[in-house]
Amino acid sequence: MGTSPERRPRREPDTGTPPPADEPGRQRGASRPHRLSARGDGDQAVPREPGRGHRRGRTSTPTRPATVAGRRRRAGLFDGRRPPLTTRPDGDPELDGAGDPPDGPDRRRIALAALVAAAAISAATLVAALPSWVPGRTGDAPATRALTAAEADRVAALRVTNLRDVRAGVRVTVGADGARTELVGWVDWARPLVYLDVGGPGAGDDRGLVQATASALLVRPDPGALPTPARPPLVPPADRWRMRSPAGGHGLGAVRDLLIGLGADRVDPPATDGRWLRGDQVGGVAVDVLQAPLAPPGDPLPTLWVDADARLHRLTGRLADGTPVTVDLTRADRPTLHPVDALGGRPGQPRALTDDEAARLAALPARLRALGGATVTVAAPLGPSANLRATGTVNWTSPSAYLAVIEEGSGRRTLRWARPGRVAEVQRSPDGPATPPAPVPAALLAAPARPPGDDLDRLLDAALRAARHAPGGTAVRIREDRLDDRAVDVFELPGGRRLWLDRGGLPHRMELRAGSGVWIGLDLTPGRAAGSGGSSASTAR
Repeated sequence: MGTSPERRPRREPDTGTPPPADEPGRQRGASRPHRLSARGDGDQAVPREPGRGHRRGRTSTPTRPATVAGRRRRAGLFDGRRPPLTTRPDGDPELDGAGDPPDGPDRRRIALAALVAAAAISAATLVAALPSWVPGRTGDAPATRALTAAEADRVAALRVTNLRDVRAGVRVTVGADGARTELVGWVDWARPLVYLDVGGPGAGDDRGLVQATASALLVRPDPGALPTPARPPLVPPADRWRMRSPAGGHGLGAVRDLLIGLGADRVDPPATDGRWLRGDQVGGVAVDVLQAPLAPPGDPLPTLWVDADARLHRLTGRLADGTPVTVDLTRADRPTLHPVDALGGRPGQPRALTDDEAARLAALPARLRALGGATVTVAAPLGPSANLRATGTVNWTSPSAYLAVIEEGSGRRTLRWARPGRVAEVQRSPDGPATPPAPVPAALLAAPARPPGDDLDRLLDAALRAARHAPGGTAVRIREDRLDDRAVDVFELPGGRRLWLDRGGLPHRMELRAGSGVWIGLDLTPGRAAGSGGSSASTAR
């Protein structure tokens, strides 16, 4: 076979004698055949090893050691050597694994360029992916899992922890967008009490202040208030509070139930169907975001942000009517709250009576009879349509009470005459005076008597009986307070009654806890009452 002009010369062993010119294909070692025969008769073709160039079989004559200068065993694809071309029996070129002359720089440059291009593509792909990754996004968060026993115990202790912390600041969002109502204020789990300022685009008639206990909800509407709610004044206004009938499952009543329901005096059963969602931070505090049921009504599986001490920092879920709600708690915002008088007034520290205080209570009946009577006023939020205002007199010598009563909202006006165990009532003109006429009208004196009916009747009856018998049972002193710039002691008696007595033993207010859970008060200005009609009324009866 002739030598192709494109074939590159092979490097021969350094023997000092150049190979003959007529042996261009001569291989290393004199005993080796230098080429394959064209038809396989002579030197046998060596089978090619799959996947790589194949070295020719060795003869018994040793070749030069691998360490001969200028020769190197092939190490890989990019070792700078180009394999020689030989001829297969079928005439095709074949790779041979023998040592070849060194390649030029082109192959190395191509390989290096390929590596650089691959690295650039990888880097570009990584950088392009970085902006689309957002920490905490649902797709990037670890998979949710069932609660551990420790996490379930924290959820179970959550409400007890709130009660032990007593109170916290709250921000509540109900609904969304244009129907959103926002409430800012506090919840006191120990009393319990909720005190909020209501605003937001969806506040409507609820805009203003709200105070509520577990059994009563009072509002102080303020249509001119700013749309954005702010923290309510720590000392609430004393006037214009009205009772609101909390509608079940939605509105202010549902928010009240949710907030108060977050406190309890015993640990709940551990959650068995809760889920851990992710870790998070609220106000710099590390929390676990959990989905677990709570005892208050509403969404059976709210999402809770709970720290390692079982303190709740945030809650999202739905009210009973399906309205979305979010509650954020500020654990460090814990001022002492001042309920309005209708919800019990300023908190105190109840204690047993001193001897002097017990003596003042025991002397009350005699002191009332000596006074003879007093002018009285009443402001009683007894219901959504029965916020009563009354003025009149009480006479402890008869004994009897005579009042003009106005029901705010409906405008209904009546005259009411009360004696122990009996009450008479007649209608008045809606535009009649707010004070009772004197003397007592004959129609009222002739009206049929009935037992005390509503809470105002019960309050008047208790005030009249106070002049006949000393308070029975165990009384406690609730607190010291002020009424009309006069220092008084507030005493609570069995049966849901309270007396506000000055240091001389004179009464300035008598209160009764109504069936709706509010306290209604009879403010007294001691002195002989004029126009009570006690004598004439007794004669007529």
